[in-house]
Amino acid sequence: MDLPEIADLWPSLAPSFENVTLRAFRLEDATMAVELSRDPYVPTTGTLPLNATPDQAQQWLQRQQTRHTAGTGFAFAVVDNTDGRCAGFTGLWVRELHAGRAQIDYGIAPSFRGRHLASAALRAVASFAWTIPELHRLELYIEPWNTASIRTAERAGYLREGLLRSHQKISGQRRNMLLYSSVRD
Repeated sequence: MDLPEIADLWPSLAPSFENVTLRAFRLEDATMAVELSRDPYVPTTGTLPLNATPDQAQQWLQRQQTRHTAGTGFAFAVVDNTDGRCAGFTGLWVRELHAGRAQIDYGIAPSFRGRHLASAALRAVASFAWTIPELHRLELYIEPWNTASIRTAERAGYLREGLLRSHQKISGQRRNMLLYSSVRD
């Protein structure tokens, strides 16, 4: 199967759902990145440093801006439509596009939590994902203790498939992960 050039697939219309719109990151989103870096868990799962300085937050944003041109996926700023501010991120990672699969991750800054922005972002990124004909399956990996993320996945319509024992390394330790998925109708 011939795969599309990922760099050519950036959405022409900003994906949105309910009170959320997804867009490319901007340098002014560094305030959100700094706040998100204060959450002790978020930096353990990605490249945003714990307690990031404004310069480190800017570097993180610049990396996000190049994900689709590098061919690894799509990094989106999650914008809360009620005030137009960046509230977090979501990513669609297409390293397994050849197999019809992609993974999604997300994070919402603490001051924006409790508004269902993450579940709306999951629905928005899925609406974009399904425009890529080669994709047939979207996956989320969630640590079993993370009940807020489990509720988010279920609210967005993802189904729990099972427990993956010792699935990935986080903070130097092998961790179990719950597998949630959504499949193309």
